[in-house]
Amino acid sequence: MKDIDRREFIVGSLGATTLLLSGCSDQKAKASNPQAKPSAEATTAPGDSGQALLPKVYFTPDISPAGLVAAFEALQVTLPAKTAVKLSTGEAGGNNYLKPALIKDLVQRLNGTIVECNTAYAGSRSNTKGSFKTAADHGFTAIADVDIQDADAELLLPVTDGVHLTQNRVGSHFSNYAGYLSLAHFKGHSMAGFGGAIKNIAIGIASAKGKSLIHSGGARLTGVGAGTKQEAFLEAMAEAAKSIVDHLGEHIVFVNVMNNLSVDCDCSSHPAKPKMADIGVLSSLDPLALDQACVDLVYAAPDGRALIERMESRNGLHTLEYGESIGLGSRKYDLVRL
Repeated sequence: MKDIDRREFIVGSLGATTLLLSGCSDQKAKASNPQAKPSAEATTAPGDSGQALLPKVYFTPDISPAGLVAAFEALQVTLPAKTAVKLSTGEAGGNNYLKPALIKDLVQRLNGTIVECNTAYAGSRSNTKGSFKTAADHGFTAIADVDIQDADAELLLPVTDGVHLTQNRVGSHFSNYAGYLSLAHFKGHSMAGFGGAIKNIAIGIASAKGKSLIHSGGARLTGVGAGTKQEAFLEAMAEAAKSIVDHLGEHIVFVNVMNNLSVDCDCSSHPAKPKMADIGVLSSLDPLALDQACVDLVYAAPDGRALIERMESRNGLHTLEYGESIGLGSRKYDLVRL
């Protein structure tokens, strides 16, 4: 399949509304690193019998309040009346998190409550008071109610057939909401390689102890996984994400925003400056397909080298490989331009 350049994809003359982009990361990874593992098989071609089974990933280059709403509306879902919007409010000192002005219209359209959990590392959000203060300082309490879900206690969700986890520890307020929107800032991450929908519902929804459990591959309830094998951490993250999807079923949907594409996460108080241009907003009912599409767009970008190196140096694509193997989602998808 032809490798589609991001500029061609965004501004070129498109002859069809559906593009099949999965596999770009495979081609680029092999070019830059002959030892890199394949990222995804080629998607089913238009007209083939299996195409109808592929999850849809919707794309718009419009990174604006209207663009976010359009990406969500493309999913054609109605979330329950009491909906949580899971996002990162960002670490104090950081500046790459999704800004309230950008997300306000979508959050308020859902009458959503912004939800977070305390962090496992020492920082501005390591306790409930600090988490609320950071959310307020960054402007989130001005657009919606904010709930720190592990402020009171924890709730244990079962992990089916997990290799590393048998339970996923989330905040006790998790069960207060009937529906969830994962509104993730896609970017790099110093430990996971990249962070998107999977990380947002795994590490992001986990309580502080639950975060430690994931980072340690199921071994400890404190710390951030020092000494843990990288694959164990990545696989535990996928297992935790699957427990969330298994629990919520059709009542969770996913939007990723590809802007401020730093190699560092919003959990960093001093993230590296982005070395690539913004790309757009993507949405899907399948978190793994969504993250795979974002990864593929980074590989297709002419300026994505720094983020590609961050993902490959952390073996970040293994999260997608393992996630697909346990039924979290599909790495094959239809990419549909809005």
